[in-house]
Amino acid sequence: MALISVKTILTSLCLFHITLAYFFYTNPNAISEQALVYVLGEAMGMPQTTAFANPTPVTSLLGVSLLVTGLSDLLTLSLPEEIWLVHYFGAQAPLRIVLFASLSLFAYFSTPSAGRSGPNRMSHPLAPPSSSPSAIFSAKGPTGSDGLRNRVFFTFAFLEFLSWFWVWVTLKEEAASFASRKRRKGSSSGGDSMR
Repeated sequence: MALISVKTILTSLCLFHITLAYFFYTNPNAISEQALVYVLGEAMGMPQTTAFANPTPVTSLLGVSLLVTGLSDLLTLSLPEEIWLVHYFGAQAPLRIVLFASLSLFAYFSTPSAGRSGPNRMSHPLAPPSSSPSAIFSAKGPTGSDGLRNRVFFTFAFLEFLSWFWVWVTLKEEAASFASRKRRKGSSSGGDSMR
């Protein structure tokens, strides 16, 4: 049996999304100045961004998206146990693990498209040399991936990956326990009906 139930983990994750939604909507700078964001960003070589200094339409959209995600997952937890435990989150957890692991790796391994060959080039352990063919393709200017290469995005994607992996491991254990309880309940009611 897990130390913390999957329902508690999922409820905490939903409330975390709702809290993030509030801060992205009202004061995104509070998120970008968190110690965890700073430490993970420094450890992984992620650049700091000024995009979260003030509320913008993009941070408001992000806040509303997180609010809808948190509330919809919280509403799903109010459904019967078989629906959310076996069917909904049983399919959602592996999908979200793959998605957020991919986003974390993308943010870590991508290199900024602007300033690859200049003296202000950011040092990155796996950055390609400036004479590589990828520098030729990115000479047009910044791309959409540049907006995803920052401390806030990396920290969010990495924490989501870890959280959903924890949910998935606990979910498998509790789903197996639920299935055995259901089998026992079915066999005991089946034995009673034969009498």
